[in-house]
Amino acid sequence: MATDAKILDLTRTQLVQAPPARVMQAFFNEADLRGWWQVTRAFAVPRPLGVYAIEWESTDFKDDILGRLGGSLHGMVIDMRPGASFFLANMYWQPPDGDPIGPMALEVQCRPHGNGRQTMVTVKQSGEGEGPRWERYFQIMTRGWEAALQEMKDYIDREIERTKAARIARS
Repeated sequence: MATDAKILDLTRTQLVQAPPARVMQAFFNEADLRGWWQVTRAFAVPRPLGVYAIEWESTDFKDDILGRLGGSLHGMVIDMRPGASFFLANMYWQPPDGDPIGPMALEVQCRPHGNGRQTMVTVKQSGEGEGPRWERYFQIMTRGWEAALQEMKDYIDREIERTKAARIARS
């Protein structure tokens, strides 16, 4: 049986003013995920065979192909290298309306940059699927990851500024 499935993938990078361990923590800590990725709930276990499940509020607007955005994303941590990288497999996006999209994979790498107080974070998401829903999902996620990584950078920058201000106030 022939299939029209093709491999779809996206890769995005962002320089973050924090060490790799802090950036990795932001992917697994529920408070951090709320702060930069605007999730409503998260259960993420940073070890091999750990669960990775996050949920967002449903949007008020509808995409012409995917319907409302938001919903949940879940997968399994296959590889975990603390302070360096992780790999999720068997990942699915469950939209508020309609059928799930998946399985997919997500690889995140955090490499020290500059003086070691900076991290170059790289996110690669991939999946093999067919049809307009898959193509539209990856189209949206390309922009989505750009915005999410920028928000992670801004979130951590704000955290650093709060820490500096608190230190100054105590002096």
